[in-house]
Amino acid sequence: MSDGFREFLEDQFSVIDGASIRRMFGGLGIFHDGIMFGLVADDTLYLRADAETSPLFETEGCEQFVYEAAKTKRLMAMPYWRAPERLYDDPDEFR
Repeated sequence: MSDGFREFLEDQFSVIDGASIRRMFGGLGIFHDGIMFGLVADDTLYLRADAETSPLFETEGCEQFVYEAAKTKRLMAMPYWRAPERLYDDPDEFR
């Protein structure tokens, strides 16, 4: 993970009271008041979605976070979706 991307995210999320970024599992977890709502893997930001918001990420052409389970080697999808690239160009919309 690049230090520059982490610094960028720290700046973006600094305006949200109670937000924090922590190292975990070789990436980062993004939390608000102790609840994880985002993760970073390979310099890619993923945001947690639910049944209502997942289709919005799909419409944007975003990919769901998938990892390979160590024991079974099966691909496991998690409820996190890649943040739309357009958000990085507009800090207000990103927030």
